[in-house]
Amino acid sequence: MTMNNAKILIADDNNDILELLTYNFTKEGFSVRTASNGEECIKIAFDFCPDIIILDIMMPKMDGVETCRRLRSNPLFKNTFIVFLTARIEEYSELAGFDVGADDYITKPIKPRIILSRVQALLRRGNITDLAKDKKKLSFEDLEILGEEYLVKKGENFIHLPKKEFELLYMIASNPNRIFRRDEILDTVWGEVNVVDRTVDVHIRRLREKIGEDFIHTVKGVGYKFTGRANR
Repeated sequence: MTMNNAKILIADDNNDILELLTYNFTKEGFSVRTASNGEECIKIAFDFCPDIIILDIMMPKMDGVETCRRLRSNPLFKNTFIVFLTARIEEYSELAGFDVGADDYITKPIKPRIILSRVQALLRRGNITDLAKDKKKLSFEDLEILGEEYLVKKGENFIHLPKKEFELLYMIASNPNRIFRRDEILDTVWGEVNVVDRTVDVHIRRLREKIGEDFIHTVKGVGYKFTGRANR
């Protein structure tokens, strides 16, 4: 997938915004579909299989946060980039977006060139630095991290993680007991995307909820480390 043939789905209840973004992305060679609410977005996503989804947060029928949550719960969209577009500027709103699996968060008013640049940065990131692609399986006691499948197995149960959660986990689990600073994690996992420092904390919290509290430890004032006895 390249920037010249990428598919993008834009969901917003403002027709002027849909027309403006459709024009700009089409001009750059993207294949574009649009939706006016969250329910319509999900239906189109299953048919269109977009590489990127841009979601307005405040939409009728189903808001962007719930739409993102439902998309991320389906393995079909585990590698789809999801970008929130919203007029809300509060930090808690931004964190809520990343908490449900968003890759980026852009505030209104609309600046098409900025949005295009951020989307292109995500695509470059996906093409160049897929942290788990072609990587070996990591095994720790009752936890297995399957790099190529983007799956985690704990005991007999498989756990599906959003892409950023999985890449963060794979990064720190590849180097057990090494301390990773927050800025190092942000630079490696999120790259050129501008996100708040607390994004890492949110993703760590969600990982602990899913795989257990014992594997990821906080080093106060520094960052995080993965602990666990590797199976040989």
